[in-house]
Amino acid sequence: MGLLMAAAVSARAVMRRRHRQRWTGWGFVGPFLAVFAFALVAPVGYAIYLSLFRQQLIGGNAFVGLANYHLALTDPLLWESLRRVLVFLAVQVPVMLVLALLAALALDSARLRWAPLYRLSIFLPYAVPAVVASLMWGFMYGSQFGLVARLSSALGVGLPDPLSGSWVLASIGNVVTWEFTGYNMLIFYSALRAVPGELYEAASIDGATALGVVRWIKLPALRPAIVVAGIFSVIGSLQLFNEPNILRQLAPDTIGTNFTPNMYAYNLSFAGQEYNYSAAIAIVMGIVTMVIAYAVQLYGRRAAA
Repeated sequence: MGLLMAAAVSARAVMRRRHRQRWTGWGFVGPFLAVFAFALVAPVGYAIYLSLFRQQLIGGNAFVGLANYHLALTDPLLWESLRRVLVFLAVQVPVMLVLALLAALALDSARLRWAPLYRLSIFLPYAVPAVVASLMWGFMYGSQFGLVARLSSALGVGLPDPLSGSWVLASIGNVVTWEFTGYNMLIFYSALRAVPGELYEAASIDGATALGVVRWIKLPALRPAIVVAGIFSVIGSLQLFNEPNILRQLAPDTIGTNFTPNMYAYNLSFAGQEYNYSAAIAIVMGIVTMVIAYAVQLYGRRAAA
């Protein structure tokens, strides 16, 4: 009988200890879950809730189900802005990643003097806020008072207006590339620094050239980092907002309120008071972004396999 009681007491003690351990784990995870729910789950949930209603002239806010989503999927202005950012993504992201890759390879080559200075100089534009960078480049782009105007006057030729309809997307791409090349370069450079030195020693013994080391050692080691940088860049391109929104003050005839999907949703919400429809657009763009980012990740995994 005593043995049974002792076993029961021991079992209860084990259960209490496991219970405490379980709550201890929740104590560590709880703060993150609270912030995650407050900063992400709640806003997304509220946006979905708003997207199911529509403000009526008579009757106030009325439940309309998926009508806002149907309107978004058939909205030519939304599709025009989406096509524009997809073109921006297809051109700007590869250019930026290639420049970042070349910079990382050059810094890792150990052939540059003052490499930390170059690394800091390339990364420094990332520390400049997007609003400040857009204003700075906007003043340089100015055809009446900026760098382009001065060069046109000094050379005696008419240089293209960077904020004209034919060049504005490339001009915005230049600003974004200037801002984020250093960030991606740091991702690639960190991945290169993690490559084991034994691989370089083996390549040296085998007589591999510098290009051979890059092709057979460095680029394979960089594939996961390239996938990560590609996903971040795709998401950033689809969320393009700050740069065109700031430059719009300098080129209102070229950069419209629906230049990008985020600008379209923003102006519908805060200028047009169409909160419900802008919420539906935000949810649609969130789904599009997730699908494209997942496709990039899947392609990257298959290429690395």
